Amino acid sequence: MHLQLIQIYVFVLAGFVGFFTITRVPALLHTPLMSATNAISAISLVGSLVMAGADHGSLATILGFVAVTCATINVVGGFIITDRMLKMFRRGGRPGGARR
Repeated sequence: MHLQLIQIYVFVLAGFVGFFTITRVPALLHTPLMSATNAISAISLVGSLVMAGADHGSLATILGFVAVTCATINVVGGFIITDRMLKMFRRGGRPGGARR
């Protein structure tokens, strides 16, 4: 019971630290920050797959499935945003890289 209480405490503390860290990032840096954190999201995806696949009970499996879903959405969204950001820097056939 004591170990579970510590794990909940670490989870809540990590949530607060993450929230306050992200809210202090200037808007100009959000897209590069998103592309840099795709690797971390992929690690979260692997961890959630392990948790969903481990046989630790039905609650752990359900929470693992929710974690897999959220991490997958985060990784895919990060790559879509990164791709859109990189398209802004490609040169088109027109002067200044403008496109239709």
